[in-house]
Amino acid sequence: MQTPELPHAPEFDPDSSEPQSEELLAAAIGRIEGEIAELQFDRFTAADALALGLQLVELGTERDLPIAIDIRRGDHTVFHVALAGATYDNDLWAAAKSRTALRYAEPSLLVGLRARRGGGRPEDNPMLDPALHAAHGGAFPLYVRGVGPVAVVTVSGLPQVADHDLVVEALRTWRNEAD
Repeated sequence: MQTPELPHAPEFDPDSSEPQSEELLAAAIGRIEGEIAELQFDRFTAADALALGLQLVELGTERDLPIAIDIRRGDHTVFHVALAGATYDNDLWAAAKSRTALRYAEPSLLVGLRARRGGGRPEDNPMLDPALHAAHGGAFPLYVRGVGPVAVVTVSGLPQVADHDLVVEALRTWRNEAD
């Protein structure tokens, strides 16, 4: 017996110009806070960076996604690749989103969503120089238990929630394969 598909619950879309409820925004923030709590690791080595980067390459290649993938520890790039269809602009976006995640020690999408509370906008934050930072989804810090964020993994090339979700999917897969 086939289970009927449930209707997809509406989600906050940071790319939409339509009005959206504070409840949807709060739910999106809560979802990402839950991902942070879930995605804590025991370690993150250079070999782990390679394995995670290759996991993202595999997902992107299988799905024919035009993405740039970037993993860095501070300003040190430990993995970077641009898949077919990705552009130089994707590299620039990846760097800006990574700087945001590094600056706030939380996912770039979460920074952008929190800025939208009460009708605000990410660009209203004077601490985010738009020439250097982007509070758009796709950069997720790599948290080591007892240490905190030690690196940032970033995808750029899709709509920002899709960039974020691809990183989270890869982190979950990598975690499960490492266990």
